[in-house]
Formats: sequence, C-alpha cells, structure tokens
Amino acid sequence: MNSNEQLIIFAYTSKQLLNIMRKLTAVLLAAALMLGVSCSVNQSQKNIPLPEHPRPDFERAEWMNLNGYWSFTFEKAAADKALQANDLSTMNQKIMVPFPWGSKLSEVEDNGDIAWYARKVSIPAEWKGKRVFLVVGASDWDTQVWCDGQEIGRHQGGYTPFECEIKDPKFGDSQMFLIKADDTSSDAHLYGKQGYGNARGIWQTVYLEARGDNFIRSLHFTPDIDRSLVHVDVALDSPAGKDDLFKLDFKTGGQQPFAASMDGKDNACFDIPIKDQHLWDLDDPFLYEVTASLGDKDAVNTYFGQRKVSVMPFPGADYNYVALNNKPIYLQLCLDQSYHPDGFYTFPSDEFMKNEILISKKLGLNGNRIHIKVEIPRKLYWADKLGLLIMADTPNFWGEPVPEARQDWENCLRGQVERDYNHPSIFAWVNFNETWGLFTNKVYTEETQEWVRSMYHLTKALDPSRLVEDQSACNHDHVESDINSWHAYRRGYVWESTIRNYVENTYPGSTYNYIGGNVQNGAPMINSECGNVWGYEGSAGDCDYTWDYHVMMDAFRRYPKCAGWLYTEHHDVINEWNGYVKYDRSEKIDGLDELVPGMTMADFQSLYYISPERYLYTEAEAGSSIDLPFYASFMTDKDPGKLTLETELVGWNSMGVFKNFQKKSTPIEFEPYMSRTAARELVQMPQENGLYLLRMVLRDGNGKALHHNFSTFRIKDGTEPQIENLRLVPFAPASFTASEWSAKQTSIYDGLKVDGFGHGYFEYTVALPDDVDTQKIVSAELLFEASAKEQFGKDKEGNEISGEYMLGKGTFDHCKSPNAYAMTDGIYFPSRVEVSVGGKAIGKYELKDDPADHRGILSWGSQPNVNRIREAGSYGELVQMEIPTEALRKDRNVVIRFTVPAESDGGLAIYGKDFGRYPMDPTLVLRFK
Repeated sequence: MNSNEQLIIFAYTSKQLLNIMRKLTAVLLAAALMLGVSCSVNQSQKNIPLPEHPRPDFERAEWMNLNGYWSFTFEKAAADKALQANDLSTMNQKIMVPFPWGSKLSEVEDNGDIAWYARKVSIPAEWKGKRVFLVVGASDWDTQVWCDGQEIGRHQGGYTPFECEIKDPKFGDSQMFLIKADDTSSDAHLYGKQGYGNARGIWQTVYLEARGDNFIRSLHFTPDIDRSLVHVDVALDSPAGKDDLFKLDFKTGGQQPFAASMDGKDNACFDIPIKDQHLWDLDDPFLYEVTASLGDKDAVNTYFGQRKVSVMPFPGADYNYVALNNKPIYLQLCLDQSYHPDGFYTFPSDEFMKNEILISKKLGLNGNRIHIKVEIPRKLYWADKLGLLIMADTPNFWGEPVPEARQDWENCLRGQVERDYNHPSIFAWVNFNETWGLFTNKVYTEETQEWVRSMYHLTKALDPSRLVEDQSACNHDHVESDINSWHAYRRGYVWESTIRNYVENTYPGSTYNYIGGNVQNGAPMINSECGNVWGYEGSAGDCDYTWDYHVMMDAFRRYPKCAGWLYTEHHDVINEWNGYVKYDRSEKIDGLDELVPGMTMADFQSLYYISPERYLYTEAEAGSSIDLPFYASFMTDKDPGKLTLETELVGWNSMGVFKNFQKKSTPIEFEPYMSRTAARELVQMPQENGLYLLRMVLRDGNGKALHHNFSTFRIKDGTEPQIENLRLVPFAPASFTASEWSAKQTSIYDGLKVDGFGHGYFEYTVALPDDVDTQKIVSAELLFEASAKEQFGKDKEGNEISGEYMLGKGTFDHCKSPNAYAMTDGIYFPSRVEVSVGGKAIGKYELKDDPADHRGILSWGSQPNVNRIREAGSYGELVQMEIPTEALRKDRNVVIRFTVPAESDGGLAIYGKDFGRYPMDPTLVLRFK
C-alpha cells in the first residue's frame, strides 16, 4: 500500500466516523422534533450542517442557526393539521436543512412540487426586548412562513434571501415554525441549470436573528482608491432618533473610528478617508473588517476590500483591458457551475467551499464565473479572503421573455446586487447568457433587445463600481456591454483561426458580435466560454481535455488583443466531463510532469508564458534543422529580473528507448506586458525515427522556474536504431491472424490500435526475415505497448444520445459520446495479459489501467482534422518479455498470442507506432553472436 492509498483510506474512515457521529446526533434531534420537544440550537454546535454564520459580510452577534433536521411532508392534510394543532406529530418525514429535497444530503426523495417544513424552537430568553427575525438564505420558489399558526411572511423567487419578523416572540418558550415551499415548474421562473439537480425548497441556511427597535437594513461600501477613501451608503429600517449615531469601528487596517449623526433620517451616505490604504488584490487580498453600529440599537460585523475595477488601454496598444487597481489584468477564468453531486446547489461544508476557491488558485486562475446561479455568500467570502475574482451571473428562465419572467429576473438581480455589493471579489455582473430566455418565437426581437439594454443600465445604476455584461454572448448579439465577450467551443487545431477572426473584427465602431445596428464601443474583448466540450460533433464526453487546452492556451497567448479567456469548466457535472476536476472534486491526472519535470496545469496560466510559434504536434524530417521562434507573453509589470529560457530536446526512438539530445540556454529581456517573439532557436532533429519533445523552462535570476512548456516532433523518414548484432522485427497491431473476445473487438484508424473487450486473445503469426539465421540468435525479447481496455458506453449497443443537455436530459454516461475516452484519474481499471510464443507461455503482466491524458501524444497526433476523435490521448505501458531462443528455432513463422484470462476480464489494447505513447509497433528484438 502506498502513502496515497493510506491517505485515502484514512480520509474515508474519518469521514465515515464523522457521518456516524453526525447521524446519531441528528437522529436524537429528529426524535425530539417528531415528539414536539422544543430544541434550541446554539450557533457553536458542530453537529449540524453548515454551522457557520452564512453571511460573514453582514453578521450580527445574536443569531441562532436552524440548520439540521426539520419535520417534513409532501401531504397538505398533514401540514394543515400541524398548523392548526401546533403539533409536529402529523408530519411524516424529516429533512436535513438546508439541502434541497431530492438531493442525497437532504435524505428526502423528490416526490412532489410542494412541501412543508416544521420545527419547534425556543428563542433565547436573553433576547427579550429585541425584535426577532427568521432569515432564509434562499428557497425555491414561492415560500410562506407561519409562526404558531400565524402567517408572518411570503417570498417569491428562488435565489435571494428574505426575512420575516416574528410578531409575538415568546422568549424562552417553544414556538413552532412552519414553512411551505411551492416549487411548481414554470417557464417564467428563474431556473438556471437545475437540470443538473433540482434545488427544491430551502437550499441555504435558515437562522434566527435578534435586532434592536431600529436596525441597519443595508450597508454598502464603494471604494475610491484614487481619492484614498471609501464611500458608505447606509439604510435603516426606520428613521433614526435625533441622537442616534452611525459608527464604524475598524478592526483591521489601522483606521480611526468614524461617527456621524443620522439627523433623524433612515438613510445617509458618507465619504470616509482611508489613511495609508491597503489595497485588495489577488496576491494580497486584504480586507478592512468593520463593525457598523447604530447607537446601542444594532451592530453588524462586515468587511470591504479597497480596490478598483475599471477599463484601461493595454500598455502600448489601442485596445482595452479590464483593470484592477489601475493595472491591466489578463483574465484567466473558469466557468464554475457551482454544483455538488449530493447537495446540488448546496455544498456540504464551509471547508468544501473554501476548497472550491483553492482549486482555482492552485491552477493559477485569477477568477471564476459563477454560472447561472446566485452564489452562496460564504463561497464568495472565501473568494474575498483568498483573492479570486468573480463574474456573477444572474440565473435565467427558459421560456419566453413574458412580463412575469422579466419581473422574476429583475427581482433576483436587485436582491443579488443588494446582498453581494460588498464582496471585493466580484468584478462584473453578467445579466444574461447565450440569449437564453430572450427569444420570442425563436426571434430575439428589437423590443427584447431594448429591455436587455434597460437592464444593463439598471445594473449600472444599482452598482456603478463594477462592469456589467448585457449577456455572455454566443450568437454575436451584444446590445450594450462593458465587456465584448464571445463563446466558442473548438478542437485544438481550430483555435488559432478562431481567435484571429475575433481579433481582426474587434475595433470601435465594428458591428461584429453585436446586433440591431449596435456597434462596439472599445470594451475589452474576451472569450467568456471556451474549451472542447462542445467542440466536436456532439459532446466530447469524458476525454483528455488537456491536449486541446494546451493548443488553445498557446494560441490565446499569441493574440494579446483578446484580453482574456474563460474555460469551461471548474468541475465536471452530470453530463459534461471537461472540468479541471471531477464532479466529486477528485483529481484528474494530466501526466505533464512526466513529459517536462515540474510541469503542471498551472503552467498554462503563468503570467510569464513562452510558447513555440508552431502547432503542438508536427512531423519533421530526420536530421533537419528547424528555425523555431518563441513567443513571449508577459501579462504583468512585475520584473522577475534576469530571465533565461532553457530548452532540451528529448524523446523516444522506435524501440521505446528514451534519449537526451541538445540543451541550450537563451537570455530573454523582460518588458512589462510584453507580447512578441522574444527569441529563436535552431533545433536539430535526430536521424532516428521517433517521437521527440523540445522541453522549455523559463527561469528567473534565482533559478526559479516561472513557466514550463513543450512542443513535439514526429520523425518517420529516418533510420531505425543501429545496434551491432541486433535485429528488430516489428509487426502491426492489426496484423493478427486469429482473435476471440467475450464482448467485442475494434480497430482504431485502420489498425493503429486494436482493442479487445472482456477476456480473450489476439494471435499473430510473425514471419522471420529470410536473412535471419535462427541458430545464431543468443537472446530474444518481445517489446510492446499495451493497456487494459474498459468497455465504455459508446462501445456497447444502443449508444444513441438525445436530450437537452442544459436541462440535464442528456446522457449521464461519461463515455457514451463517440468522442469519449475516460481521462486518467485515481480510479484504476486493471487487466492482465499472458503471452505465449509457439504455444509456450513466456510471461504475464499486470496492466494497471486504461489511461488517456497528455502522455498519449501519438494518439492525439494521429487524429484527423475533423470534428470527431477516436480514443484520443489513450496509451499503454511499455512491456518487455524475454523469449526462449528455442521457441524461435522451431518454426520461422512465430506464433505469438496475447491472452486476457477470464478471471481478469479487463480487456486489452495493443498500440502501434503511430498511436499511444511510444513510437513503435510490437517488436521482436533479436540479438546475435
């Protein structure tokens, strides 16, 4: 057992124990609830889900978390009895709040559109004299609340918080809350991508909160770094008393307290100087933590980041970039569906939400686009705290833009901006996506375009401190926008021309990417969705995303007029498998470190980027000299000092032998925001046939690696290895003379690779050349590249795919798409191959997996330039077996059989010289006296 396996087992065991402890406590609590016993939950309890305060940006000291088990029913009669009798015993189920019903973590199946929650709670006696509010973070869609049989509030909408004042609080005594959530489907209600998992009913934390007779209803901070101040807007529940002071006490940042009279008003604004301002940025996400108070009536703990979002010219250019703190920032973002397989919209823990941000940070990304969802505040808090930019989408409706749908959308927008205004991580609001919900009879009408324009201006009025997109466009249909965004899903080889097209058509006054006579206004041009997931004929399915990603990133960095990109996506979802990590957030294995030591996916997001100005895979002539220019993309003004580009040519010959060739070092002059050819190198190709990599490492003056990259070259017209007294006898994978498999067998691209599924064999008859004297053979070996072969959904009968993917109605099978071949991960699919020569067993080998990742260079290089791929990135292990010489002397027609026994049943793939990892066919290696 290796250390990683030990760690996984330990983590899994710890998780089991934690779940057992939580469930035991929860069962006891549920029993109390079912019996109607009063339960007062202290906010410090750790045996409930998400025990932390849900709003670090707006937190009062006196609050009570009501997450945990609630009584629950889909039956109206049971709920009516509970309401009338103030008795929970009629409720026939229990649910774990705040997880939406139908999710695994809720422990309730989705058996209805309308449901009722109930719970008895004791409001703390020490809150006596205070006003008490029940706050629901979010509930979808029409939610009504009763306390002791009296209706105290109703909210329509599924994404923003609402609160209800308890009209007759009984401090220290039990009171029953009943909540009805009606999530009946409507095309006019915001739904987003809930097809990935329907967020039904309550899906964010529910809590009680104590406040004074008057309290702070809204508090917004608008930083102004150019004047070293912060503008503060405060709104109260009612007009302040004449002696009421509004006060800000800074807990960080060394600022003096601020106090001012409210002058009997219910709202006011102030400009507060910030001495020696400490800016919030991605490397130093400093937060000014503040307690805001209204006399002795109310106090709220909050924070803000002193930062500026704007647009400015890219240095030395006539086009614009998004700027952070008056410096251009090259946007490297990902699409974050923000879904969890067991909680849907709701994450299981605060630590999980923190890790969501850390995943992006570790990858070198500088932002996430929260897609078609109003994000949970604590996840935004971690983006604020750790330094990650956020593009915030407003969810869409899927019907036509009728008045009811428009109203639901506008209500959500207003609530979203109000709630999330103080998060420094949010730099842009994205109002609509891909014209979803904006078509009337399949037409994006002029009237709807003008409504979209009016919503752009409404968003700007609500928040003039951030950028606003009218929509993230894929149909060339912007109306008015602060960001000129576009979507494209392509195979790797198409990206160069795709980006060039947008660059050539981007300039003030251009009508490209706009609709209705509207024109570009100089807004930064960025890609806001890219990747290969929809870049093929149909879905890419689960495949090695890293190859196309590599090609795409090299291309993006050569076109600085494109001010950034946004990859789809952060994590897999139920019918898209192109995430950086899997749906459960376990890792995918890219294999980059084996190609260039030290290389990771983060290298593709380095601020200091060097790429060869050629396609990632090319065929080269043996012995030729290639003049290779290197393009430098330095998207920063941070001077790393003396830069050196180190290159090394390495590779494998047709025996699978790894060799090192030339090494060079080239000085690179650093310039801030440099985007041009920075160096050239004459690369001498080897004479031997093989697969070769030119490794690149960019180092600073201290020798620290700032960036890794590589390019690949395939030589086919050269020589075979010239070794004295050695003869190679290769045979093609598809040249087998007999075969039988329990499931099926396939041949890839006319035999570049052959697959056998289940158990069975491939048998080859290899004729020894006439000039081989078998009596002089002193030793012999069999070399071949092989892997296990998993039978995917696409390999089975009835693999037709249909359904609306965006609404979760497509295939849930990660490898049902004909383009799919599951990317390497931590779950292995092993097999065993047993080899015989002339009927005599010569050995067996345990094949660890059926992998596909960046190491399968030849499998990618052999893909034709069409919108279909077959087993791209797949590769095997290099296997070597000794052959007894007598087996070769019996018959010049050597019979070689590769067998997978029934007890293994893991299949077998045999790779040829132009597929997989090693540039070789299965080969007999004969050594002579």
